[in-house]
Amino acid sequence: MARDFYEVLGVSRTASEKEIKAAYRKLARKYHPDVNPGDKAAEARFKEINQAYEVLSDPEKRKKYDRWGDQWELADQFEAAGARPGGGNPFARGGSPFGREDGAGDPFSDFGSIFETLFRRERGGPRGMGGSRRGQDVETPVEISLEEAFHGTTRTLNLQTPDVCRTCGGTGEIAGALCHACEGMGTTMRVRRLEVRIPPGVKTGSRVRIAGEGRPGIGNGAPGDLYLLVTVLPHARFERKGDDLVTEVDVPVVDAVLGGEVMVQTIDGRVALRIPELTQNGRQFRLSGKGMPVLGQAGRRGDLYVKVRVLLPDHLTAEERRHWEALRELRGAAARR
Repeated sequence: MARDFYEVLGVSRTASEKEIKAAYRKLARKYHPDVNPGDKAAEARFKEINQAYEVLSDPEKRKKYDRWGDQWELADQFEAAGARPGGGNPFARGGSPFGREDGAGDPFSDFGSIFETLFRRERGGPRGMGGSRRGQDVETPVEISLEEAFHGTTRTLNLQTPDVCRTCGGTGEIAGALCHACEGMGTTMRVRRLEVRIPPGVKTGSRVRIAGEGRPGIGNGAPGDLYLLVTVLPHARFERKGDDLVTEVDVPVVDAVLGGEVMVQTIDGRVALRIPELTQNGRQFRLSGKGMPVLGQAGRRGDLYVKVRVLLPDHLTAEERRHWEALRELRGAAARR
């Protein structure tokens, strides 16, 4: 049985969206494959964390999970068939999905008819019950660096997708009895590797759509879509503001006073910045077109804002001290005039 998603993220069942997101980001950084290369246990934990966050970060999915537990993906079918949970997952936790909590009579009297309805809907069964229905969309979180957001990048995802049960051939039963391999659903989960492209210019909160890579449709229904929920990790040098970037550059005090030129590191190279004389500490310069790409608009970029940090010397030679003292006397005399 799968672990409880709240337990996976280490949050309570009453946790807020903000608390769930914070717990996810903390765990995702800790167990990310890039941080734990070759560690299969960390990779499995990372997948488990993503699966839990995919459900608990979506209010509608979370509501279904709170009601039906690890059978939440079948919530629509259960409810359409007339099942009512006896608290959480009716099958995993022993509750009665048929509203018979007092134990009176035969609690399984409707078992066959309800599951017959479910099977027919899943398989597009006889007499047109259920018909065709589009597959569910799937969301999965992806963390990328600022450089990857600038250039665009690819990710190889391991997705759990339903596949026809090889034991029963998708019928959900064997010789009239429930197939235990797929628990009567006619499908089992398999891991599928998918390489996806993330375009340049994405931001934290961007949703990248991969058409047709969601859950398969029911009957002849089209498959759903896969959505990548992007988080761009903080950068040591640049702060991002929309499509613009902000950075700092150290300017020696003599260049700040007399003017000069400094090299500025941009997201994709180095450029020279002319510093006019008497530049004050904290002054900001704009380098047009040196920011992030604008998503979906080829060739367009934001700007880079460069904030000056006047750099004082950490020591003086005897000769330098004499010159500074002479300058002080000179400026003091000018001020007294």
